[in-house]
Amino acid sequence: MTKQTFNSARGRRWLLAPLAAAALSGCSMIPQYERPAAPVPAVYAGVGVPPASGPAGTAADIAWQDFFTDARLRQLIDVALQNNRDLRVSVLNIEQARAQFQIRRADLFPTVGVQGTAQRAPNAVNGDLTNSFSVGLAVSSWEIDFFGRVAALKEQALAQYLATAEARRAAQTSLVASVAAGWLNLLADEELLELTRQTLATRDESLRLTRLRFDNGASSELDFRQAESLAEAARATLAQLQRQRAQDENALVLLLGQSLPPGILQPSARLTPLTDLPAVPAGLPSDLLITRPDIRQAEQQLIAANANIGAARAAFFPRISLTATAGTASRELSGLFESGSWGFTLAPSLLLPIFDAGRNQAGLESARAGQQIAIAQYEKSIQSAFREVSDALAGRATLGEQLRATRAQAEAESQRFRLSDLRYRNGIASFLDTLDAQRSLFATQQALVQTRLAQLQNQVQLYRALGGGWSAADTAAAEAAMGQPPAATAAR
Repeated sequence: MTKQTFNSARGRRWLLAPLAAAALSGCSMIPQYERPAAPVPAVYAGVGVPPASGPAGTAADIAWQDFFTDARLRQLIDVALQNNRDLRVSVLNIEQARAQFQIRRADLFPTVGVQGTAQRAPNAVNGDLTNSFSVGLAVSSWEIDFFGRVAALKEQALAQYLATAEARRAAQTSLVASVAAGWLNLLADEELLELTRQTLATRDESLRLTRLRFDNGASSELDFRQAESLAEAARATLAQLQRQRAQDENALVLLLGQSLPPGILQPSARLTPLTDLPAVPAGLPSDLLITRPDIRQAEQQLIAANANIGAARAAFFPRISLTATAGTASRELSGLFESGSWGFTLAPSLLLPIFDAGRNQAGLESARAGQQIAIAQYEKSIQSAFREVSDALAGRATLGEQLRATRAQAEAESQRFRLSDLRYRNGIASFLDTLDAQRSLFATQQALVQTRLAQLQNQVQLYRALGGGWSAADTAAAEAAMGQPPAATAAR
């Protein structure tokens, strides 16, 4: 270690040189980012431009606690947000991406450590063995980011971190919608099971009466066998629905991450009609760029790919690094901290690539291809979101009329069965008319429950497709549970 004091003019010049270079390291080779145009129409098909006096806000402004009014469903969603393993992995992915960003950000600064050395070697003059000891602060191979390579990698890591945070929000919107759909399926299963039990009881009674009439010669065996067939068909349907109900409960339990809370499906609650959900404003397709977390995630990944081009460009330019030490050195251990033993060493180095067999060019081409891939994925996410919203809007426009017609059909079939049974009991019509009316009534009642389920699930899907299902409070709570600062502040 050179024994020079820090107050010498020459020493000051050597120290100021790398600091000046570091100050000039604001050069960035990242291409200017421009958001690609949304590859979708300006309005949704069949919706048109919303009126100026229409509902303000978007679906994302409606918290899931306000959208789902059923207290039992809110309880299930809250349990899922705390225990769902996929959502837990999404939160942990944020923590991992945040740590990677902090690593990249730390590369901008020198790593300072305490370094001590002891050496015993022959003297170059007389060959005698001599000792040398040193201790001090050391900076090892700090890259002075004159051309912005390290800064570009930091920006890339930051965008990846923000994309991971958006992925967590997207996972929550999907989870909330999936729990709601699973709960609605379970309620529909309960209604269908009760309807099938009632139908089976009616058909068993009809079979008993037909058997009595057949045994007394008042009815043919054909009538008896037809009644028996309908009763067994209802019994088979009941077994199928019981299996479906168990499978739907298992699917819901998987989403919750634990078994159903006790008492949430009490016998008195099973016959509760499916709860209505509030309507949500559709807005414009451009709103999706702000409200859909998966689209924002794709855009952050595009920003990361754009920053990666800057790092690939900077690789063509010289890489300047600095190794330095400042401390004390002596030939004797006892004199290590004596006056006059202090000094420093500076060892800047520059590496200019001349021949690398096309490695840097291939890296740049790979980065540009990655950017084009990210653009295509970003545009695809917008198109997929547009399609999901359009499908849900088409369902909202038609399912109401379908439900009204199915309800009227069920009422008509109920009257038809009552009249057919009355005509049969009075000997005016054949038993075949009664059985046909009974079969049609059961099928229509099942269709009515299924249509009502489809309408409610369509509202849930529209809410999710428009970006509803997460809020800033949910995100802050999840990050606080993991000991993380909010993404906006951690990025600074």
